[in-house]
Amino acid sequence: MYTLSCESTVDLNLPHLVKRNVPAIAYTYIVDGVEYTDDMRAGNGLAIFYNQLTAGKKPTTSLINLERYLEFFRSLLQKGDLLHVAFGSGLSQSASNALAAAEQLKSEFPNRKIYVVDSLCACVGYGLFVDSIADLRDEGASIDKAYEWAMENRHNVQHQFFSTTLTYFRRSGRISGPAAVIGNLLKLCPIMHLNGDGKIIAYAKVMSETKAITKTLEEIASKIKDGAEYTGKLWIGHSDYINCATKIVAELKKSYPKSDIRVFDIGPVVASHCGPGTLATFFVGARRS
Repeated sequence: MYTLSCESTVDLNLPHLVKRNVPAIAYTYIVDGVEYTDDMRAGNGLAIFYNQLTAGKKPTTSLINLERYLEFFRSLLQKGDLLHVAFGSGLSQSASNALAAAEQLKSEFPNRKIYVVDSLCACVGYGLFVDSIADLRDEGASIDKAYEWAMENRHNVQHQFFSTTLTYFRRSGRISGPAAVIGNLLKLCPIMHLNGDGKIIAYAKVMSETKAITKTLEEIASKIKDGAEYTGKLWIGHSDYINCATKIVAELKKSYPKSDIRVFDIGPVVASHCGPGTLATFFVGARRS
């Protein structure tokens, strides 16, 4: 018996994780000196968070420290072996603390298997990856097989996204200050993806939401596994941008009628760095280089 676990930055709601039997350790964020816990949509934390953004508040986030991982892992190792999938190291160094905690606990639990996977994924793409590993587990895959599959397939989860505001990407250091000012004035939408190291790459700009959606659909078509016959998960994440999510879902249903299309809210930790007005699509496709 083994436990598959993850972190709240999978941006799947808590009932979904409970149903999949995947416990998660929660990140925290700070607004005006007050620390909040990412409640994974179990309460009204997300609505409060986006209201804070609208009011001009500037949230900050921090790593999950070693002690919190040790506490979380211990509670799970008391039940059996553990496979933990961490938020990608391209966007957070929490994964290094998770790996350190696992190493430290191996001597404390010598009869347990402890694996940590650096997902190299983020947001709902990270959630899609964890959910796929849960599928394998439920099909009977051993912890060793699940770990091997995760390490071999983590680069295959495509993250394709755009944003209608550059302010938050400027604050997080993704783009320069002058570029953000000019981009906001011209209403540019940067087109971005994650590379093989799990880092954000902005590689194109368009001048309207409509063009951004068109470009996103083109990128999906060029990368998605099996083209129009794709039957896998095709998940959408949005940060307080449901109208755009609804538009792109309608197009995706036409192009990929056999796929599993779902829409999720981008949670407060990721949204602290991308802000409102971000639309992201996630699917299995060509290996990220």
